[in-house]
Amino acid sequence: MSNLIKPEHYEQLLDTQQTEQGIKLIKDFFQQNLSTELRLIRVTAPLFVLKGLGINDDLNGVERAVTFPIKDLGDAKAEVVHSLAKWKRLSLAEYKVEPGYGIYADMNAIRADEELDNLHSLYVDQWDWEAVITREQRNIDFLKSIVRRIYAAILRTEFLVCERYSNIKPFLPRDIFFIHSEDLLKMYPDKSVKEREDLITKKYGAVFIIGIGGKLSNGEPHDGRAPDYDDWTTEGENGKPGLNGDILIWYPVLDRAVELSSMGIRVDKESLLRQLAISGKEDRKELYFHKKLLADELPLSVGGGIGQSRLCMVLLHKAHLGEIQASIWPCEMMRECRSLGMPLI
Repeated sequence: MSNLIKPEHYEQLLDTQQTEQGIKLIKDFFQQNLSTELRLIRVTAPLFVLKGLGINDDLNGVERAVTFPIKDLGDAKAEVVHSLAKWKRLSLAEYKVEPGYGIYADMNAIRADEELDNLHSLYVDQWDWEAVITREQRNIDFLKSIVRRIYAAILRTEFLVCERYSNIKPFLPRDIFFIHSEDLLKMYPDKSVKEREDLITKKYGAVFIIGIGGKLSNGEPHDGRAPDYDDWTTEGENGKPGLNGDILIWYPVLDRAVELSSMGIRVDKESLLRQLAISGKEDRKELYFHKKLLADELPLSVGGGIGQSRLCMVLLHKAHLGEIQASIWPCEMMRECRSLGMPLI
């Protein structure tokens, strides 16, 4: 139970029925705003994909996918998705989406190796989105413009929630602050990654940390990234690597930074080969997804995922993800959460 954050004097602002209504309000409104901001159409997403094609996202490279045999395919193995990072790019090509437009989907996943706490669940629900871009848009300034538009949609959604429920007060700042992970390391050289995130996010309220996956000056990455979706080695602003990042907000209920979105400009042929070599994953060049990318059969793109339950949690001022979504939690955690006034679904 060491992972459980226990906020002092926590009190639910909405009862169960109001919470369910609030979840629907947020999901309906935000996805419409996201679609409008980024010019995205909704598409139907898979819950599982065939194993061995390189389509599933392997996150940090150590998480195990839930796997099962398919009887009618000769017991070929399927994997429950971790995210749709690569599937979306294949879909952009299939749908022949033009630059400046894209797709989004309701992504549902199972991450069996997740460490369960207030912010992490076995069940993952995201708005997974992907848009086609031009070669000239593969730069930090364009990435920042996308981040600002997503954050604007979050702010509008917060305003709607506060207008609907008078006892919920806004807490997000008007603007989002940008900082590269290397600069963040230099600001707090003696702090851990999590401590650095908390310090910068508490200072500015909402932050986009640029450059996730590539090694920093201390020889370590800010966080892990798979080598075959985000471009984390391209030279960005001031010569520092990374065309990706995370949106974090300071969440007063838990007194810590909370990540709402991971996103980035996707690898092109050159950065894919470079990152596969760095990661020692060059054997992936023979997989279906990677062959199509290396053959220039996939468009250049930018994309990411935005946590649905996590966004609902922070905008409804909840202390645990289990107050928003139905999942499986340790019995001891459920008992303790109930005693703290945050009963889990």
